[in-house]
Amino acid sequence: MSVAIKKQLDEMTEDDLKNLLNRDYLRRLTRYRMTDDYYGKKYNMNFDKFEKDNIVKRQNYSFEVESDAQEWELAVDGIKTIEKKLKELSSIHK
Repeated sequence: MSVAIKKQLDEMTEDDLKNLLNRDYLRRLTRYRMTDDYYGKKYNMNFDKFEKDNIVKRQNYSFEVESDAQEWELAVDGIKTIEKKLKELSSIHK
């Protein structure tokens, strides 16, 4: 870790660090939700239905659909992970 970064971290209060993490989590959550919304509109269904209906197979495993499925799954998992992290962060007492 660089000296400048270490110095900045040392100068941060716990509240500063919590706020920094919170902003980063919210930014990532927004990006994941936008991705989820994009693919939901593109395929006119949610990810669970996309998986249940086996759309990748029905589309003959096309590169585009497989790629979309991977990115969409990453976004859905990311939403769950970030929401959990936000809940954990909010439970930390001041």
